[in-house]
Amino acid sequence: MRNRRAALAAIAGAASLTLTLTACGQSGEGGSKEKTNDVKGATIGIAMPTKSSERWISDGENVVKDLEAKGYKTKLVYGEDDSATQVSQIENLITQGVKGLIVAAIDNKSLNNVLQEAADAHIPVISYDRLILGTENIDYYASFDNEKVGKLQGQYIVDKLGLSKGRKGPFNIELFAGSNDDNNTKYFFGGAMSVLQPYLDKKQLVVRSGQTALNKVTTLRWDGTTAQKRMEDILTSSYKTGRVDAVLSPYDGISIGILSALKSDGYGSADKPLPVITGQDAELASVKSITAGQQTQTVYKDLRKLAEVAATMVDDVLKGKKPEVNDTKTYDNGTKVVPAYLLQPVSVDKSNYKQVLVDGGYYTEADLK
Repeated sequence: MRNRRAALAAIAGAASLTLTLTACGQSGEGGSKEKTNDVKGATIGIAMPTKSSERWISDGENVVKDLEAKGYKTKLVYGEDDSATQVSQIENLITQGVKGLIVAAIDNKSLNNVLQEAADAHIPVISYDRLILGTENIDYYASFDNEKVGKLQGQYIVDKLGLSKGRKGPFNIELFAGSNDDNNTKYFFGGAMSVLQPYLDKKQLVVRSGQTALNKVTTLRWDGTTAQKRMEDILTSSYKTGRVDAVLSPYDGISIGILSALKSDGYGSADKPLPVITGQDAELASVKSITAGQQTQTVYKDLRKLAEVAATMVDDVLKGKKPEVNDTKTYDNGTKVVPAYLLQPVSVDKSNYKQVLVDGGYYTEADLK
């Protein structure tokens, strides 16, 4: 497992360029912020979307741990997938005098007014994993290479069906995407479709439902129950004969819902095996499903590293340093191109989960039993 102190030192060490700030001077590419001379013991507000997803609980805990290791106090709130609640929570954090904000948006277009309040109070804002749209009042973006996530999912389907080795098919595939209010959804889906589209064009992959446009396949709030209902409807309307060979699923919670619909329709037997099903986030339930031979794949994103990046970003900004970024072109939020640090995702299935997840210290063998 990567040594945490070494990881923090590597990220912080790269942020060596110190900016000269006036009371309302420029904080790197991130906009106008007031420099805080003494940030020891300052409080950082952390706004996460929901406790209903394992990954956001981990994110919140990891960010708190890393900030507290740097000497900060923290206030962690969860909006429970209600954008109005999240806005109110951030307003309260600003009123309580936090010196920095790390925000994973529920609705990436609902925060403009409250982030103007943050800017007026000279509070730097780190957009966490989900890019906040339509405002200049975010300083940096910490995430993963989201297009690559989709490419890994699409390529896994192509490889698992044997299309990359010359099999012609045709194979039946159904497509699912994330929430339409999450900017990452278009990157995940676009990455996957960049791999799958040539096979769809050649009719080697066939979407029997006809639902291929992004606005037809999104899943509001990434909800597994919503995905389950849609999969049930697809099976009823489009698969009275034949079978589903693959399902593009963007997230583990959605994958679990899809699996429930498939198993209710008789999939999972020797006569009707489960299709190839992708996922994302390596959530414990899905990793167990993979080891049991049900869900086929997930995309692992080391949330510990993401928390390190976000914590170091806000620490650097408050100390007048320029955070390390590795992408200054991709993430245009409609008002500005937000400087970003992107981490690399990893495809995981039954063949490598021990090497990646257990040997990497993300889970123990006991966790997976």
